[in-house]
Amino acid sequence: MNNRRPIRVLVVDDSPTMANTLTALLTEDPRIEVVGRAGDGNRAVQLARLLRPDVITMDLLLPGLDGPAAIAAIMSQSPARVLVVSAVAEQRGVDLGFQAMSAGALELIGKPNVTNVEELRRWGKDLAHSVCLMAEVPVISRRARTGAVTPPPIGARVDVFGIVASTGGPPALAELLSKLPKDLPVPLLVAQHITVGFTQGMVRWLSQVTTLTVDVARDGERLEPGRVYFPQDGQDLLVDSTGLARMQPSRGGPCPNGDVLLASLAQAFGRRSGGVVLTGMGEDGARGLLAIRKAGGVTFSQDEATSVVYGMPRAALEIRATDQGVPLSSLPELLLQSCVPLNFRAGGGRGEGGVGR
Repeated sequence: MNNRRPIRVLVVDDSPTMANTLTALLTEDPRIEVVGRAGDGNRAVQLARLLRPDVITMDLLLPGLDGPAAIAAIMSQSPARVLVVSAVAEQRGVDLGFQAMSAGALELIGKPNVTNVEELRRWGKDLAHSVCLMAEVPVISRRARTGAVTPPPIGARVDVFGIVASTGGPPALAELLSKLPKDLPVPLLVAQHITVGFTQGMVRWLSQVTTLTVDVARDGERLEPGRVYFPQDGQDLLVDSTGLARMQPSRGGPCPNGDVLLASLAQAFGRRSGGVVLTGMGEDGARGLLAIRKAGGVTFSQDEATSVVYGMPRAALEIRATDQGVPLSSLPELLLQSCVPLNFRAGGGRGEGGVGR
């Protein structure tokens, strides 16, 4: 994209007050120009087709077409980068957010719940920063891809898998988890970058597409096979030396932090650890994946053709944390090939750790 011209943004919100606020906050950034506003889903589809904006900020609880339906129509008629800006306090809005991501939205951002002017301006700067980042994401239809991929090393057996994802991650997680059996012999721990307030909605949404049990982990919880664990809002998820789930407050940077999760698995489980880095912007997860590889564990990253954003998987390949990019459709089988039924046991040293029962 040519950075010398403004990033053209369409604001979609049925509240004139919120639309005015978003417009004012976004246009404080000289890189951004608001080229249109829509107060309902049908008008949003029409303006997306007429204006061809670079980025659309999209509310979800709209008159006429709701947010997910409007996004689906936009992506079929005049594809654009869509950032959902939704009220976290409304459960229906949070749930619709993940339907919107399935329809093609790139990111979920909670509406500001502040009255302090300075806090509102800080939120606006974060939103503008997200818009500028998203403007760099290619708007293309991702191609399904199949083909031969290298299986896990002979004799590699994994007791636990960590999965890291960011932009485009929720739909990728939905596809991956939907293809794994209920009797999956290992637990899965996930670090999906997400705005505070959306975790429970993501857990509810993913629970509808998989036979695995999906939940938010509790500090000190013993990990069980066939379960998928997410961290609590604003927390990093990791495991301690005995294989128990632990929470720690996020220390800045991506939240939850994928490097923290994967490095803890490498430390606790050594060669019995596994890691996957999925679609996302930036480099989170690459160093943690390398730690698993150096410990003798199994590592994978999503390939470019099936990634919405190829930043994190590329970073993992560049530091040789894994050997090849893998199509998303191949990851479930590769993960299964890496696992065997487990004898979960407490304790265990580096490289032989068990998930205690």
